[in-house]
Amino acid sequence: MDELRANDAMFLFRGREFDLSGRTHVAGILNVTPDSFSDGGQFFDTETALRHAERMIGEGADIIDVGGESTRPRSTPIKESEEIARVVPVISELVSRFDVAVSVDTCKASVAEAALDAGAHIINDVSALRFDPRMAEVASKYGAGLILMHMKGTPATMQDNPEYNDVMADVTDFLKEAIERATAAGVRFESTVVDPGIGFGKKLIHNLTILKNLSRLRSTQRPIMVGPSRKSFIGQLLDLPVDQRLPGTLAASVICVLSGASIVRVHDVKEGREAVAIADAVVKAGK
Repeated sequence: MDELRANDAMFLFRGREFDLSGRTHVAGILNVTPDSFSDGGQFFDTETALRHAERMIGEGADIIDVGGESTRPRSTPIKESEEIARVVPVISELVSRFDVAVSVDTCKASVAEAALDAGAHIINDVSALRFDPRMAEVASKYGAGLILMHMKGTPATMQDNPEYNDVMADVTDFLKEAIERATAAGVRFESTVVDPGIGFGKKLIHNLTILKNLSRLRSTQRPIMVGPSRKSFIGQLLDLPVDQRLPGTLAASVICVLSGASIVRVHDVKEGREAVAIADAVVKAGK
């Protein structure tokens, strides 16, 4: 595992630096949306969102990932102005109150720019630069971190019978090309992170194959972030609703760490942090 992490331990963004070689980092999900698949509407109010962020920071979140538009299956985009109105007040208050890395979960360059102006550090783009050609330019301009995620189609179409010849080869090639597009636009190689996009244009077998073979993404030479939290594949395997998928999420998160993930994106930070700490200890045993 140390050998796998040798070339992709550093994540640089807006003057900050994460050394990901020592332990798995945790991104806490903060959805300021009325319709996200898991917690839509719970944190739509700015003060409620900030209280939840404070709780996640206290539980050990390294990143607070703020999203203002649902990307659940069959969802459709909202107006840029509406997305900005949702995320900017929360991000502005977050960076003024807390010393924590903040990412904005968006695929719109104008939203990313507004979020970065408000103090965000990282762009989490589920389209990997496909939806807005200006996104890489914005990331480069601000020196922001850039998380590039694999997804087939769009949120509205991604679950329309997705098929792959070789899911790991297809996802890996896609992410390598996304990194090339980003760096060609001026984004530092060390400022990129890759995400295989669990649940985004994947059937159950595709998600399981990615978890089993996640270490193949190390060929990108960039840190891997995975977001298995409360996803539908857990519900399919365990026949459980969204609000009862924490144990499955923790099991998937541990598998991700053992397979080489450097960042896990979760709703339940305390439990997620404890689970990956055990996985980290196993990885380091005997070193």
